[in-house]
Amino acid sequence: MGGTEQIGAAWRRASQRIGRRDARRLLEHVGACTHADLIAHPERELSAAQSVQFADLLLRCEAGEPLAYLLGSAFFKGLEFAVSPAVLIPRPDTEVLVDEALKRAQALTAPRIVDLGSGSGIIAILLARLCPSAAVTAVELSAAALECARVNARRHSVQIRFLEGDWFGPLGTERFDLIVSNPPYVADGDPHLQQNGLPFEPQDALSDGVPGGDGLACIRTLIQGARKHLLPGGWLLIEHGYDQAVEVRDLLRAAGFAETASWRDGAAIERVSGGRQPIR
Repeated sequence: MGGTEQIGAAWRRASQRIGRRDARRLLEHVGACTHADLIAHPERELSAAQSVQFADLLLRCEAGEPLAYLLGSAFFKGLEFAVSPAVLIPRPDTEVLVDEALKRAQALTAPRIVDLGSGSGIIAILLARLCPSAAVTAVELSAAALECARVNARRHSVQIRFLEGDWFGPLGTERFDLIVSNPPYVADGDPHLQQNGLPFEPQDALSDGVPGGDGLACIRTLIQGARKHLLPGGWLLIEHGYDQAVEVRDLLRAAGFAETASWRDGAAIERVSGGRQPIR
């Protein structure tokens, strides 16, 4: 694409390669313009630098790289979050985890919440925004992911304590009213890991990497360690795979949790399971 190409022509050509919507969003990103600008001023020209950048992003999009990584952001529950290849791209599946956690948090005066394996921080940030009385901690093993989460916390003006470490490791003897997590749960070698842009996402955030395993290794770690870090009556809520609800409920019951249940996402799939620390 040359420096004299008009954005309307660029949009038409790119739409034949990656689809109209994705082409539009890439052009808006490169050209620092809005959808309305594209419609109202298709004669506006891309600069030489913008043309080079657009051509590069177009090739990467054609190769399957997720649009969110190319744009550097993604939307979740109506809010925009920074994302990078260090973190998973937010998905609507996770909304039910936020909703169920929020119900429990808002029923308490000043809940203590920890989000384990926080990634981009979307769960912790939404809970902090929607339950301002909560004291929210986010734990993440990846330093790069943790930095992305800090950027998002600043963007949305919330106070969150960020800790770098593996699951419960940084928490010492602390206890919480609510533990939430969207851990890796795709079984190692699952063919889905090679589809829909997943090869570009951090594999250790998708799968536990256990050869021949069932994808539940991280979930077992969470369930086994959670009761030592929950206050009486506190809840553990975990997102999991589309076919793992029964096994996760069994693991929760075996670990001594009460009121075990699963909740369905927008596609009517049991996507989150949890249980309550017995009150003694």
